[in-house]
Order: sequence, then structure tokens, then C-alpha cells
Amino acid sequence: MGSDVDTAPLVGRAGTLAMLRSALLDDVAPGHTAAVFLTGESGVGKTRLLAEVSGRLRDWGALVLTGSCLDIGDASPLHPLRQALRRFDAELTDARTSSAVRKLLQVFDEENPGPDGAGALLDRVSQGLHVVAGGRPLVLVLDDLQWVDRSTRQLLLYLLAGLGDLQLSVLAAIRAEALQGAHPLRRVLTELRRLRSVRVLDLAPLDRAGTDELAAAIAGAPLPGDAADQMWRRSGGNPFVVEELARDLRDGRDGLSDTLREVFLARVDALPQHAHAVVHAVAAGVEPVEHWLLAQVVRLPEAELIEAVRAAVAHRLLVSADDGYRLRHRLVAEVLAHELLPAERAALHRRYAEVLTSATAELHQARLAHHWRLAGEPGRALPAAMAAAREAERLHGYAEAHRHWSAALQLATAPAAVSPSADRPAPVGVDRAELLEHAAETAHHCGEHARALALLEELAAEPAGPQACGLHIRRARYLAAAGRSALAEAEYRQALATADRTPHERATAAARLAELLLHLGRYAEAGDQAREALELAAAVDGTTSEVVLASAALGYSEAFLEDPDGGLAVMRQALETAERSGRPEDVACAYLHLAELLTGPLNILEEGVVVARRGAERVAELGLGRTWETRLLAIATNGLFRVGQWAEAEKVVAAALRHRPSGADAVELLLARCRLSVGYGDIEASDRDLEAVAMMLAGGGARHVLPMLILRAGLAMWEGRHDLARQAVQRGLTESRSDDVIVLATLAWHGLRAEAEAYASRTIAVDPTAVRRLREVVDRVAGKSEKAPAPVRYVADAFLALCDAEISRLDDGRGDPELWARSATEWDRRNHPYPAAYSRLRQAEALLARRSRVATAGKLLRQAYRMAQALGAMPLSSEIRTLAGRARVTLEESPPTARHVPRPRAAAPAATPAAAPAVDELAALTAREREVLAAVAEGLTNREIGQRLFISERTIGVHVSHIFDKLQVRTRVQASAIFLRSRPE
Repeated sequence: MGSDVDTAPLVGRAGTLAMLRSALLDDVAPGHTAAVFLTGESGVGKTRLLAEVSGRLRDWGALVLTGSCLDIGDASPLHPLRQALRRFDAELTDARTSSAVRKLLQVFDEENPGPDGAGALLDRVSQGLHVVAGGRPLVLVLDDLQWVDRSTRQLLLYLLAGLGDLQLSVLAAIRAEALQGAHPLRRVLTELRRLRSVRVLDLAPLDRAGTDELAAAIAGAPLPGDAADQMWRRSGGNPFVVEELARDLRDGRDGLSDTLREVFLARVDALPQHAHAVVHAVAAGVEPVEHWLLAQVVRLPEAELIEAVRAAVAHRLLVSADDGYRLRHRLVAEVLAHELLPAERAALHRRYAEVLTSATAELHQARLAHHWRLAGEPGRALPAAMAAAREAERLHGYAEAHRHWSAALQLATAPAAVSPSADRPAPVGVDRAELLEHAAETAHHCGEHARALALLEELAAEPAGPQACGLHIRRARYLAAAGRSALAEAEYRQALATADRTPHERATAAARLAELLLHLGRYAEAGDQAREALELAAAVDGTTSEVVLASAALGYSEAFLEDPDGGLAVMRQALETAERSGRPEDVACAYLHLAELLTGPLNILEEGVVVARRGAERVAELGLGRTWETRLLAIATNGLFRVGQWAEAEKVVAAALRHRPSGADAVELLLARCRLSVGYGDIEASDRDLEAVAMMLAGGGARHVLPMLILRAGLAMWEGRHDLARQAVQRGLTESRSDDVIVLATLAWHGLRAEAEAYASRTIAVDPTAVRRLREVVDRVAGKSEKAPAPVRYVADAFLALCDAEISRLDDGRGDPELWARSATEWDRRNHPYPAAYSRLRQAEALLARRSRVATAGKLLRQAYRMAQALGAMPLSSEIRTLAGRARVTLEESPPTARHVPRPRAAAPAATPAAAPAVDELAALTAREREVLAAVAEGLTNREIGQRLFISERTIGVHVSHIFDKLQVRTRVQASAIFLRSRPE
């Protein structure tokens, strides 16, 4: 079954392709045979794979004959081989080979009477194929082998048993659902399996990554998250189904195509009667459908039920597992839904609901609500949906709880589709305001921030809704989570100003405002607000959450502004209090601020990363994976970036992105990923992330805006667009209300660096006003940092050292080498390799400009280059190479023996007792680059490598470019050769 195979890429089969090459070509010794039989359901891509392998085998030097079997039984003996030879003859230009092919075709037309006729024919065919091959490896590729004729079956047995004295490989595809009962090919395969050189491979559907890639290729762009999820559920990874659905999406067609509908209906219609009923029942159920439940729904005797299930599984429509039965493709449910009358569908769902209601085991409320709703009885579905929602909340399954509360909202107003009767219970009375409140809160917890705000507005319009102060507090929480911190601050202040607020609401608003101010970098205000909140909470019972939030804000504020040890102790105590209370959001908030403090101002990076990752695991257990876990992983990513573990940081951010976060959570993660992309020099990926962040920030505070602007400035400088860097820095200085001296010092460094780069490159004129303003900021930060606690001052002083050194570049156009030496030393002490490498580059540049200590400058450049290469910081490496080239400095201090020397054979004696030590040709590669190179050596494409390592295809391209630069090669083959010869024996 194919579908525009010429336009659909082959995805997710890299491992299979490698295995087929090995089994059919590389591992087949002269005079031997081998075979691979591919089985799989219709549409899984067998024909597409055969075409791809055939082309590659030809490229690798094999003679490939391709044919297919016809669905006409034994009416055409040896048809696939005849077809293959005719196709081959039509393509030939060599007269000698063409003559051999035609002689072989004549053999098929000759009579072979007598009992020895068949054997003689097989022998002559074998000899003819030997002549046609002409010493080349011969591969026979056969499609649709389930329809193979008897003569071809005998020929395969003859040839693969080695009776033909021919080096031959066979690759054949078989439709698995066709091999039912006493199909003759089953016996042939049983015989052939006994041969060591024969493999039977079941071609599985695509995995989720392959499905997404294929759908994106057909549709022309990656599918949105919900559409991709639906594609995966409906298709089950079947490539043919994915292609058809993706084309429908691309072309704007709704519903199922006639092609898909007819394909699946034909497969269902081919089932025995009872199997047909079983598939209909499973399609209507909630998967997995347990065996006991299916038995009561279809009402078949046990033996007949098992036989029916076995037939449905054999036809590749059902999948059986220990927990029950599932459809192989959920699309079958959509097809079958249209084949039943509405009354038939409702009756089937009512049967499910009645069985579940009467079951003695624990009720499955979610399934019960689903079936009663589709049975047309919302009055019975509503209490089940509410019970399912409460159960999901108890287990911290907020996404599931939100789905059930949303269903309850719809059921509360849905009319019954069945006539009332005395045996049906009266409708349950519900409070719509209560449903809205639960739906909004669970939407907030599962990261659906826009949905939470919309539900809150509905709640505000309800007469029985909460009072004004409570609405302000909820709205502020949801706005802050959505990244709209300015509006959130205004809502908290309105809550505090509301006349009818309760003492508890006042304490809540004060504590949450303190935490928000902390996010905005306004630490002094946050500390004052936190103290007020703690006083208010002390006078009210049941304010554990408020105490946790206020303590975290106060501890961070004190640690940053006054007493690091005291503030850290307060934050650790807040975490213990949160763990005792068990409220998920309190635990998450305490972990978040503790990890931020350790990886930020206190510069205790290793512990901070550990706390962030431990906290991420803890909040994931509490059901906050899409929200708080992603933010904690973003903190871990930033910490790993600072200590130079960029490859590990990539893995962490990739794992977090699988949650597809939204709002402020997504902003945190995109900024962390962008920081890596800027360092790596992936300009397009950096731009894309920064644009996404800018669009998502509506009224955001310093927490997000300043880091975004700092990254924008850094990226612009690597692009040589110093005017854009200047604009980003000046905007940050104008909009900032933060008293975070570290962030302000970082922003000032980027501004001064932009002006110094502009001066050195003469691309734009230096802006005296901007420089004067930046000097004032540096002086102000220096004054504040003198009064800051030692850990904060320790980090700020390193950025101030960079600022002083950049100012020296502006003062004399060359820079002061002593100031750059001080900066390098400061960053070495703090274990931050990136700014340390940058400082060495500038120190060398300043020395070379003065034409003094050239040897020292060369040493500094080599040190900087090694550090940048180890990180994978390509823009920085490129600038170091440029300066080294101008100064004629050799960056690689390699002895003459550094060139590759082939390893001696095992039997050869050592050349000399003092053999030179082996040189690691991959020493310059980072850990991530080694992973990428290993995948390149396997023959994987950039897209396939990205799927394996959970990185974008474009980022893989950047890694490959870096690898080529470091290994000084131009092709993937050359890079792979170096990798393979560098592997240990």
C-alpha cells in the first residue's frame, strides 16, 4: 500500500537500513546466500523500504532484480522473477548481459516434462542467474510475497538452501494480516527460519518522533502540539495513514478521506462475524478494554470470544496486552462510528456503563462518565465526571482533573437524549460557580494559563462567585503564571486595597505580592512585603502556604542584600515547612527560589544544580511537570551553562521541552535554550527563541525582559550588528526597576562591549551618551556591590572587572592587558570558563596591539582556544582563530607525531621500544559533538540524529559544522573515518 512515495520521505528506518545492508551484502560471503523477510501490516512502509534499499544496494555495487507477486494464485508461475528480469533487461545497455537475461527468460518458456522437470528448471534458472550476475552480488527483491505462486516458493527454497551454487540475497515483503490459517507461505517461512542466514523481521510502525517528522514533511511545517498528538493517536504510527491524514491537514480537508475509510472498512469486513462485533465493541470502549469487561459487553461464550479476539489480532486490527485490548489505530474507531446508527452507538455505550456500574470491583468514574454521556444520559454522567475530577486532583493529576471538570461544565447544561423514566435517578443539582472554580484552578496548575483566565472571567460573572478580593488574588496568580507580571502586581495591590478583604485574604495577597516582587528583581521591596505578610499570617490560622511564600521571598532578599547564611537558612526552613504541609505549589515555590539563590547570587553552582534537579523530580511527582518542573529544569540548565557543562545542559533543556510548557514556564525554558544557542553560534535558533519570548512577554518584569535583552545584545554582537546590541542594552537600562546588581552589571558589560566592538570594527560610531550612561551604571553597581554581602559582591566584582577592561578598550582603542588579566583570574576563580576564555582573548589582543610579550599572547590564545573548543563556543573560537591568524600564532601545539599513524597489525612486533603515544584525534570535540559524530558514523541524517538526541535538526547542523572545523575535514565520510579509527580496539 503506497501513497505518493515519490514525495514522502523515508523516516525512522535508519537502523533497519543499516541492518539490511549488513544482512544482504556485507555479511554474505562469496558462494553463500542470505534472506530477510519483512512482515508488517498494510501501509507500514514495506514497499517504500524495499524501493529505498534497492536503490542503495545498486549504489553499493550489487545487481538488484525487483519484482512483485500478483493476487492471482498459481496462474502465473515464477511471475515475480520473470517481471524482475524484464525490468532489468529494459534498463540494460550492455549487450552481453542483455543476451544472458534473454536466454534465461527463454528457459521459462520451455517445456520440462517428466518427474525431473521441476528440478532441472530450478537448476537452469540458478545457472542463468549466475551468468546474469557476472561475479557481482545478486539481490532479488520481491514485494507482496503473500501472493507468491508455488513455483516461486520452490525456487526460493532451492536457492536459499544453497543448492544453486550462487551468491544470492533475497529481500521480500509480506503483508502480515494475509498469513492466516493454512497459508502455504507459512510453511515455507518455517522451513527457511531454520537457516542461519535467513531473518524474518516484523516492520513496526513509526515511533512518535518518526510520526511527527513524516507529518511535518507532508504538511510542509511541524504540526502544532494538539494536532501532532491527534495525529499520533489516530495513525498509530502507520506511515500510509500518517501521509493521508497529513495531506488532508495540508489541503484543508475535514474528516476522513475516502481512501482511508475504504481501506479500514475492507479490513474490518474481512473479519469473521464475532470478530467483527469484538472490534466494534473495543472501538466504542475506553482503552484498554479488559477481557472481563469485553466479555460482558459482547455477551459471547468464552471460547468464541477468544477465537474472535484472536482473529482481530491476526488481522492487525487489535493489539492484545496483559491489561486488555486496544485498537492498533484509533482511526478505526472513527471509521466504525459512522457505520453504526446513533441508536446502536448509544446502546453499546449504555451496555458499557451498566456493566461498569454493576461491577463489584472499584468503579472507574472517568470511564463511567464517558459512557453515560455518549449513551445520552448526562444526568448519570455528571456525578461520575465530578468524582473522576476529585480523584485526579487527589492524585495531583491536574491535566486529567481539568479535563473532567470541563466535561462536568458541559454536562451540567446538556439536555438528556433519552426519555425520562422512573428507573433513572433524578438529575444531580450542582453549583456552576463551584465547577468553574475547580476548572480554572486545575487549568492553572496544568499550565493552561489562558484557559484559566477565561474561566475566571466566567466565574466573576456568576452571582454565586467569589468576592472581589478573592477574584483579584486568583487573577493575579494566573497572570503571573502567564508571564504578565505588571498586570499581576496591579491585581495584588487592588486586592490589598479592597475594603471587604478578610485577614486571611490580606495575608495571602501580601505573601504572593512579595514573591512576585522577588521574581521582578526588586529584592528590597520583596523583603519589606514579606515581613508584613509574615506578621499578617501569624495572626490568622491556616496560613501555612502564606508563611512558605513569604519566608522564601524574605530569605532570598536577606541573602542577596544583607546576610547570605541567615537568608539561606530561612529558605531551607521554608522548604521543610512546605514539605510538611504537602501542598504541591508550596513545595515547588520553595525549591525554585532555593535553586535560584544557589545558582545565582551565591554562586554555589554545583549544589544549586543538584537542588534544581531534585526539586524537578519532586514536583513532577506532585503533578506539576508542565509548570514548575520546567522552570526548575531551566534553572539547572543555566547553572550547567555557567560551569561549562553545555552538553549536559542541552539534554536537560530538551527533556523539559517535552512538556510543551506555556506562559512564564515556556519563557524560562526558551531563555535557557537560547543562552546555549548564542554560545554555540546557532543564530537562527537563537533568533527564533528570542522572537517567541518577545511575543509571549506581555507586561513582563525584569525577571524575563532583562535576560532577553542581554541575550539579544550578545547575539547581535556575534552578528556584527553593534547598533542592535546598543539598542537592547539601552532599552534594558530604561525599563529596569531591578536592584539586582549582578543583572545590571551583566547588562552594563554587554553595553560597553558593544561600544568597544563598534570602535574596533569601525562599523558604527561610538555613542558618547550611551558610554557615559554605562559608566554611571558601572559606578552605581560598584557602589551598591560594596555594601552587598560577600557572595553577591563576589559575583558582581567579576562582571565589574569585565566592565573596567572594556572601558580600557574605549579609552585607548587597544585595551589594558593587566585589566584583562585580572578579569581572566576573577572568572577562573569562579569556575566560569566562557568569560575566562573571552578575557584571555582580549588580553592577548591588547598585548599584540602593543607589540609586546608576543609569546605570552600566543600562550593566552591557545588557552582561550582550548577552553572555547571544549565548550563548543564557535563564535568565540572563530574570533580567536582570526586573531591568531593575523598574529601568525599556531593554536594547536601538536608534535610531529600528532598526525594519524595506522595501527599495526596484531601479529606485527612493536617498531621501537619508545613508540610515540597515541594521539586522540577527537580531543578537541565536546562530549555532545562526540555523540553527534558517533551518529554520523552510523550513517544517520541530521534529522535522525536530532530525534535520537532530542535536539533540533538545525542545531545538529551547527554541531556538524563545528566538528568539520575542528577535525579539518569537508565531508561526513572523512569525519566518520576519523571517528572509526579513533575508537579503542
